[in-house]
Amino acid sequence: MPDRQQPVTDWNPLLRAEFDKPYWKELQAFVAGERAAGPVYPPPSEVFTALHLTPHASVKVMILGQDPYHGPDQAHGLAFSVRTGTPIPPSLRNMFTELTDDLAIERPDHGSLEPWARQGVLLLNTTLTVRAREAGSHQKKGWERFTDRVIQVVNDKREPVVFVLWGNSARAKKALIDAERHHVIEAPHPSPLSAHRGFFGSRPFSTVNEALAANGRSPVDWRL
Repeated sequence: MPDRQQPVTDWNPLLRAEFDKPYWKELQAFVAGERAAGPVYPPPSEVFTALHLTPHASVKVMILGQDPYHGPDQAHGLAFSVRTGTPIPPSLRNMFTELTDDLAIERPDHGSLEPWARQGVLLLNTTLTVRAREAGSHQKKGWERFTDRVIQVVNDKREPVVFVLWGNSARAKKALIDAERHHVIEAPHPSPLSAHRGFFGSRPFSTVNEALAANGRSPVDWRL
């Protein structure tokens, strides 16, 4: 699906107004120009993977990332995830370390988080594309306006949602969330630069399931 197309799921009526705004047209023109000039990740057909795999009606957990991975064959439209067979990046390795420490789940031998997404865990980056090998290269081009709207429509859900905010960029989105209706989990980012500052030992996976259970919702099976 080209970037300029819209995610065709139950998200569409909730986000449709964004597609007619000037920033959206400018953003799509920018991304098209970037793709014409060189590699951009993820591929056009995978930009909206998070919205395709996790319909709005199914969202019960939202984990916010920042940029897609900027190395070849890594990003596929789900925050923190890589396809099966792709080497597991450092931040995801740290997530798996915490997963094992938290829930005694055996460390996965692959990095695809699609099973989480299919259980209602929305794995959304705040920027949905990136130039190859240039982290942050597509920030402040318009994607944040779009993903802020995604956060807002999740916040508007009647059912309580667990929001997981790792790192300063994600934590800055807390202002978009009604923390009295929803459950917000915050911690440092799982990257090697910050994981030892409080991500390790934060037990986010069990905390998510405890929050879901407190609201009468089924837990996430975090096994991959």
